[in-house]
Amino acid sequence: MNGPDTKIPQATAKRLPLYYRFIQSLYNSGKLRVSSAELSEAVKVDSATIRRDFSYFGALGKKGYGYNVQHLLTFFRKTLNQDEVTNVALIGVGHLGTAFANYNFLKNNSTRIVIAFDADEEKVGTTTQDVPIYHVSDMKEQIKANHVDVAILTVPSQFAQSVADELVEYGVTGILNFTPARLNVPAHVRVHHIDLSIELQSLVYFMKHYSQSAEGVKS
Repeated sequence: MNGPDTKIPQATAKRLPLYYRFIQSLYNSGKLRVSSAELSEAVKVDSATIRRDFSYFGALGKKGYGYNVQHLLTFFRKTLNQDEVTNVALIGVGHLGTAFANYNFLKNNSTRIVIAFDADEEKVGTTTQDVPIYHVSDMKEQIKANHVDVAILTVPSQFAQSVADELVEYGVTGILNFTPARLNVPAHVRVHHIDLSIELQSLVYFMKHYSQSAEGVKS
């Protein structure tokens, strides 16, 4: 089994919440055990990858038996810190930001948006899905008061870096960046960039690439 300081591949780490969500649904349905093949079919990850991912954490299952659902649920809950609530700040309450507030991670009880910020005076002082909206000039005070560790960034790209600089200064150590800007942050701050336009272009590329490959096989 890997020690506590062992680095798990990023690709594996990103799949853990996906596994956890499905295992939680299995547990809620009363299922006692699950095979890697069943997991593969549900989460659309091949069985070999699932077994390799699980192997980083030791013997989570038995050959010929599969995995004990309750044991997996307990393991992933602990590994993903599901018993600890992470407070999130939403920076930018436009169309995308409002969509996040409406969703507010309903399927994830350990993560919640507790506060939002915007520069629009008409939005300041209101709420969106019970999340209070403050002016961006109040970030320092409110982020510290609400013990925020993570921020979702949906501001116009030209303001992204300056806002990120402020967030880092105020103690935020994780940023989910939905702007096209590539942020420069200190080494202790984790940034995940999600550019929807690039993701869409990538999807279209792979659609075409797959189609061309399929035509090649048919011929």
